[in-house]
Amino acid sequence: MKSGYKIAGKLIGRDYTPFIIAEMSGNHNQSLDRALELVEAIAKTGAHALKLQTYTPETMTIDLDEAEFHISDPNSLWAGKSLYKLYREAYTPWDWHKPIFNRARELGIVPFSTPFDRTAVDLLESLDVPCYKIASFENTDLPLIRYVASTGKPLIISTGMATVTELDETVRAAREAGCKDLILLKCTSSYPSSAENTNLSTIPHLRELFGCEVGLSDHTMGVGVSVASVALGASVIEKHFTLKRSDGGVDSLFSMEPDEMAQLVVESKRAWQALGKVSYGPLTTEKGSLQFRRSLYVVRELKKGDELTYENLRAIRPGLGLPPKYLEILVGKHVCRDIRRGTPFSWELLD
Repeated sequence: MKSGYKIAGKLIGRDYTPFIIAEMSGNHNQSLDRALELVEAIAKTGAHALKLQTYTPETMTIDLDEAEFHISDPNSLWAGKSLYKLYREAYTPWDWHKPIFNRARELGIVPFSTPFDRTAVDLLESLDVPCYKIASFENTDLPLIRYVASTGKPLIISTGMATVTELDETVRAAREAGCKDLILLKCTSSYPSSAENTNLSTIPHLRELFGCEVGLSDHTMGVGVSVASVALGASVIEKHFTLKRSDGGVDSLFSMEPDEMAQLVVESKRAWQALGKVSYGPLTTEKGSLQFRRSLYVVRELKKGDELTYENLRAIRPGLGLPPKYLEILVGKHVCRDIRRGTPFSWELLD
């Protein structure tokens, strides 16, 4: 029997095509028109879901540009900004959620979001979201996780930075609060991430440890890492999405453009289809190719009583004669009749 979860009628699990989530994040660049254009573009790629992030600068931090509230890491994409200013630039105004979600539903894609506090959950509940996502930086916020889980809706949690002990606490909190359908996404919380620090081998381990669906929240460039994750059991893949990286935006540098997202949809499905099942012997589609195997053929004209040698009996294509494994047995034997060059050898030709 097939297993898995349902989100807005879409089946999710290893028995189904990977569920592809396009993360808009702040790539709307504070334009509702651009946000709606992103929704249109996502739908055209074939992705299954659109995800927002639901917060305000005030629900994330305080307006202070000093010490730990200032991003001073020179390697950060957001170096030189305060946390407050970053979130003010990146957040999606709450009154945009409804038109964005409505357009997504009209186009047949699943809209949902990542809430960052209770007020965000309440807003999303009023919009009847079918599921929720918890970001890596909030995966230890157990009160938030319990509140989200109490809705009873499927819950997707990114695992970035979390230890096994922390994840155990997170999963227990979610399940005890009412979450029945849980999906854990392997995630590396650096932007962009590299293939070397992605550690996809964690994906089947997560499934084994926590007995739930698993996937990948991927911040690497390109589609290779995401496609590889399917072979290790990922049933969900999340990637950030933008119309064009050169347009700028808080997450644009590590976001996919439309043609790349379309490629991910196609290639992840191919990877899933290729997994198949344990199989040996010729497939139905291969049976026509059996004739092109090597087999034993008479390659020189023979007269009745002639001895078979390595010069007049060879393993060649096509495959209508005896298998090559009989060559050593046949050499030295004599034929019972005249044989034309190009005749497939059979036992009936022996003296």
